Amino acid sequence: MFVIKLCVFQPWDTYNSDVSIDVTKHHVPKSFADKFAYRTVKFLRVLSDLYFKERYGCHAMMLETIAGVPGMVGGMLLHLKSLRKFEHSGGWIKALLEEAENERMHLMTMVELVKPSWHERLLVITAQGVFFNAFFVFYLISPKAAHRFVGYLEEEALISYTQHLKAIESGKVENVPAPAIAIDYWRLPKDATLKDVITVIRADEAHHRDVNHFASVDFIPILICFRIFIYIWFHKFWSHIYIILSYAGYSSSRKAIERGSSSYWLSLTHCFVFLN
Repeated sequence: MFVIKLCVFQPWDTYNSDVSIDVTKHHVPKSFADKFAYRTVKFLRVLSDLYFKERYGCHAMMLETIAGVPGMVGGMLLHLKSLRKFEHSGGWIKALLEEAENERMHLMTMVELVKPSWHERLLVITAQGVFFNAFFVFYLISPKAAHRFVGYLEEEALISYTQHLKAIESGKVENVPAPAIAIDYWRLPKDATLKDVITVIRADEAHHRDVNHFASVDFIPILICFRIFIYIWFHKFWSHIYIILSYAGYSSSRKAIERGSSSYWLSLTHCFVFLN
């Protein structure tokens, strides 16, 4: 009689975490872009801490619904860019999509441990919708700034999972057996516990932190993009004013409008020269 053992994952679908990775590293923000990304992440951290407090499992579940978005957005946009320009991505498409899949598996694991309530599910839907669209635009403006933001987001994830581990060690959180999905995905021992699961998830986040900080740079043209937006708005504003004045019979204002438009295009040209 043959017994067939069914596994959740095939060997090529599993993941090996490097638990020896340094989980304390921090990229010190230096430029304006770094500080903007860092403070934005810290602000979001305050909001999440106020809502979840010491509900570590629910906090982790919510975190992973957000953390799985950047890799998918970045991989998708780089994939489209590769198709448009007929060029390779240097392995970044695969790396980012693997990051998104890894974060998704974090979520699938946490859902096995925490049963979200209806209002938490509603919060997930709202947060994902807002964050996906915001990050999509952010990545279009500056991919490297977006990666810096994700790097700091992963640093906060490391802090959260470290707190989770301390709560398990102190007895605040019960060290329950690891779910089967985690054992299969990370190839953990059959007697693995929640502490083992959180340890490998934290190691994954440290890896994502290093990858995203590596993909980023210190300078980012956020202010330039803001200037471009202002210039375009200024040009459209004066164009509408000219149309209104023309209907009103004030044709003498035409030269003033043309002078304003000329200075707009000159400034915009200077801006693009600086950007390139």
